[in-house]
Amino acid sequence: MKTIQLNIDKALGTVSKEQIFALRNKAENGMEQLHKGTGKGNDFLGWLNLPTEISEEHLSDLEKTAHNLKEKCEIVVVIGIGGSYLGAKAVIEGLSDSFAHLRKTHNNPIVLFAGQNIGEDYLYELQSLLKDRKFGIVVISKSGTTTEPAIAFRLLKEQLESQVGKEEAKQLIVAITDEKKGALRKLSETEGYKTFIIADNIGGRFSVLSPVGFLPIAIAGFDIRQLVTGAVKMEKDCGEDIPFEKNPAAIYAATRNALYQNGKKIEILVNFNPKLHFFSEWWKQLYGESEGKDHLGIFPASVDFTTDLHSMGQWIQDGERTIFETVLSVNEMQHKVIIPSDKDNLDGLNFLAGKRVDEVNKMAELGTQIAHVDGGVPNLKIEVPALNEYCLGQLIYFFEKACGISGYILGVNPFNQPGVEDYKRNMFALLDKPGYEEESKAIRAKI
Repeated sequence: MKTIQLNIDKALGTVSKEQIFALRNKAENGMEQLHKGTGKGNDFLGWLNLPTEISEEHLSDLEKTAHNLKEKCEIVVVIGIGGSYLGAKAVIEGLSDSFAHLRKTHNNPIVLFAGQNIGEDYLYELQSLLKDRKFGIVVISKSGTTTEPAIAFRLLKEQLESQVGKEEAKQLIVAITDEKKGALRKLSETEGYKTFIIADNIGGRFSVLSPVGFLPIAIAGFDIRQLVTGAVKMEKDCGEDIPFEKNPAAIYAATRNALYQNGKKIEILVNFNPKLHFFSEWWKQLYGESEGKDHLGIFPASVDFTTDLHSMGQWIQDGERTIFETVLSVNEMQHKVIIPSDKDNLDGLNFLAGKRVDEVNKMAELGTQIAHVDGGVPNLKIEVPALNEYCLGQLIYFFEKACGISGYILGVNPFNQPGVEDYKRNMFALLDKPGYEEESKAIRAKI
């Protein structure tokens, strides 16, 4: 099966190969810190060899649990925030029929998400949808006390118990949580929920290749074994024994840092396939949380082309030259659509008659790259053979490995997120949470 490919040629007008290879030692040192566990955040490296360490027993347990929920539910609500939902959402959206939720028949439950916001209307409308529907819950939280998912779980747990009874509800709730501690672990043991473990050494944004991602993806009907196989392939291709010049994760990490050193402060992840929108959202969290600290880090942004060429395209082409693009290019489509001829040709498109829609899209992609490079925007390109589980498994691991290396090149701890806690302290103080009395006085003095 084919492998994703990285091409940096269209970035070489801004940085030279010499500048990229000048970061070779830092990239190799970053790789060594990852594999020897000597770098900052070394207590969060459980993701590094996760694909090759996944057991047959573990995969079978996940598949069996997914099957049980599929047998009993029309809808499964996955409750989580950040890495506890973005990875699963990215894969499910990338592999799903764009209009599956509108089809009259489907073989798998609809997977919906909650706990990723505090939107009152969103939760009201979700609860209204679930009324008198057969639904289950997968709740994902190490602690069980993170505000957004805890609110959603409290609401939906009460609703599920009201609709089917407490005993039946216990069979329709699966918790993915800490092995030993936390509110959700305690509740799961009290109620007898089926549980899977979030390992202590795996942070949320690196958790998609674990039960956090696997269970929702399997419930949606996709092959988690192929996802693992793709990730294993990339784990080997980006391994510590692979020389820098042949290691795609190391080359990507070094190239983006060379561009950063040359004043390119914003990386835009570009896709020309709408199914990859939420993959970009996962990528933004991965790189934003990993590198955005100590007043350093490339700002991760994303666009969906050609859609956003009619909005953000102008800024990218002619705006401030502080950006570079990484383009996700999908080689093969799952379906074929041919543009028809029209006898009147009022739209002037008969020159496209007989061509596949994807051929037009590929020429839009190439034309855009040329225009942006000519306009001073360096482009990296990642060719994805097809949108399937195997290729997405590769892509996920590639970005994870490159992120760890890139963070160490930059000189930050890629595995913590101290800034995330600031808004929580303020929110709790404003809500008069017990234990935050002094913070409440201080913040109210500010306002």
